This record gives sequence, C-alpha cells and structure tokens, in this order.
Amino acid sequence: MNDFFKDKVVVVTGGSEGIGKALIDALIPMGAKVATCGRNQDKLYNLQIQYSNHLLHTMVADVSQYSECQNFINSTIDTFGGIDILINNAGVSMRALLKDVDVDVIKKVMDINFFGTVYCTKLSLNSILERKGTIVGISSIAGYRGLPGRSGYSASKFAVNGWLEAVRTEVMDDGVNVMWVCPGFTKSNIRNAALNSKGKTQGESPLREASLMSPEKCARHILNAVAKRKRTLILTVRGKQTVFINKFFPSLADKLVKKFFFKNKELMK
Repeated sequence: MNDFFKDKVVVVTGGSEGIGKALIDALIPMGAKVATCGRNQDKLYNLQIQYSNHLLHTMVADVSQYSECQNFINSTIDTFGGIDILINNAGVSMRALLKDVDVDVIKKVMDINFFGTVYCTKLSLNSILERKGTIVGISSIAGYRGLPGRSGYSASKFAVNGWLEAVRTEVMDDGVNVMWVCPGFTKSNIRNAALNSKGKTQGESPLREASLMSPEKCARHILNAVAKRKRTLILTVRGKQTVFINKFFPSLADKLVKKFFFKNKELMK
C-alpha cells in the first residue's frame, strides 16, 4: 500500500483532527503530497509545525462555502500541479428530535456534509479525470439507516451515498474510482462537536470512547480500500449488522434502532 500513495497528491478535507488527521498522519510517511483544510487556524498551524519538513499544504476553509472550496482546491492544484485522490472527510453531526430542532440546523448539516462534498468534488473533477484518480466520501451507517435525533445527519449521508453512486456511474469508463466509506462508531470529535437543537455544539458524548474504533485504525482501513479501488467500505461489526438487518428486516431494524438510541424513553444524545 505504501508504494501506491508515494508522490500522489491527496486532498483530505477536515484534516485537523479525528479521522482526517489520522489519514494525514498515515499518508505523509508513505510519501504522499497532502493538502487539507479546516475552520480552525490554530489546529492547521500545529499541523504545519508537525510536518514542517514535508509536503503539506493547508488552508483555512469552510467547505459549506463554494468560494472557500474554490480557493482551497485551486491553491492545491497550483501548489502540487493536480489532484490524484480527494477524500471528502469534513463533516458535522446533530443531536435533536425533529419536534425540537430549528430547521436552520438541518440546513447547516446539509451544507457542510452534502454540499461540501459536492463543491470539492466538482472543483477537483477535471484534475482527477486527467489522472484517473479516486474520489472518496466519508459517509456513515446513518447513510444506510435513518437514526433518531440525527435526521439531518442521516439525510446528508443518504444524499452523499446516492450522489456519489450517480457520479461513479458517470465516470466509470474514465478510469476514475468513486467510493464511499461508512466508519461506524469511531473515536472522533464529531460527536462532541455535534449540533444541538439550536445549532450549538453538544460538547460531550454519552458513548464509551474506549470501546470504539480508533481514528488511526479507521484511516488504515480507508487507505487500504482506496489502494484496492473498492466501491464501498463498511466498518465495524455493528455497522455491518445494521446495514444487513435494515436491508432484509426493516421492521426489526426500526425496533432495534429505537431501543439503542432511546434510554428510559429519552433520546441518547
């Protein structure tokens, strides 16, 4: 796998922490030229300090804004000459029942998770077509099964999966691989940064982090799948079980998902 990424230009959106940071930590030792963006300038600065002697391009950018995606992608192409692999990793979650949530929260989740993927993919597409590269969407089990209290998040990930499937079909004769990854529960800041009903960050997670897959392990699985040019990747046993049960036994899935996410008749946030 190491040789596959050597000298390739890899764009990872949202690379300052979590899975995105783990991807960068894995890619740079393999000789990849990496570009990443994020909204936190301090975290990006720390990343630059960590890899000061390596080929790393960073830019502060909010992927929900087309103009900022344009600046980031264009600057990456200007810096490295093109793009081989795009990993659409930037994302945000939410924790609120529909009856409680402001509609603007759902829109914000869609703007970041779905339109951020659309913008960066569209802007990178010509370069990826030229290099017969790879487009990756970091999706979720919530893109296969709607989850209570996460309706906007589920909608955004269903949209990502369907959109990438359409794009995959469009470019399948051009030598470009399109894949989407569903990590399942992973140790990540996405739950702590999840938006509540008013669009404020949740700040804590009820899940036992020690029992979750590490970002580093998740990143290794993702990069291995990219190197093998897979179509989809569903991680964790629970994730695979959820997709299987939802496909073949949807009524049972309804009951199991409700039982898992509601404790004492209250949503597990």
